[in-house]
Amino acid sequence: MTGEEQARQDPGTLTEEQARRMFADMNEVIRAGEEMRGLRTEMIGVVAGLGWTQDRIARLTGMSQPAVSKQLTRHRADEAPPPVELSLDQYDVPWLEGRLWGLAEELAEAFPGAARCAGHVDALARGRKRFTRRTVDALRRLVEEDLALHRAELPRGCREAYDRISRGLDVPPKAAPADGPAGSASVRRALAHRIQRDRLGDGA
Repeated sequence: MTGEEQARQDPGTLTEEQARRMFADMNEVIRAGEEMRGLRTEMIGVVAGLGWTQDRIARLTGMSQPAVSKQLTRHRADEAPPPVELSLDQYDVPWLEGRLWGLAEELAEAFPGAARCAGHVDALARGRKRFTRRTVDALRRLVEEDLALHRAELPRGCREAYDRISRGLDVPPKAAPADGPAGSASVRRALAHRIQRDRLGDGA
């Protein structure tokens, strides 16, 4: 009799598979937390590079000014990255993925309970899914379904935004230039996600 068969007969037994799934779930939460802390540190460096004061950053992040100062010691002036361009129309893959994420989130909120992409969006937001070729392709398919299903009720600009994102992802740059886009992939996704949401919210 296997361990799983024995466990079904004895509900008081924890199987190795059950334990594996539990630890996998825990590890996902821990990893997502670590990644989010790292992203926040990078974003603090980005806004500091835009000239924002430590007091202003502390107010917006909910951190103390000494905590912000400590984060910024990791970004010495001679190591500061170049300023991040905030134009929506950029075509590196992380930026396009962030725009897709923002668009999908907009659809999930516009059609609660009906948007096909809602579960995928939630998983990305909680760190249960990561941005890989497979997850991005899956999100694109779900967004396409939502755009077709809710064509008559779509928030303004959604279809045009998706067409631009899709064209960019279909023909990504063959290689990043030496002086390519500033910011890590995570930072660029987060910025593009926020800017895309705001642009759609403005009706553009």
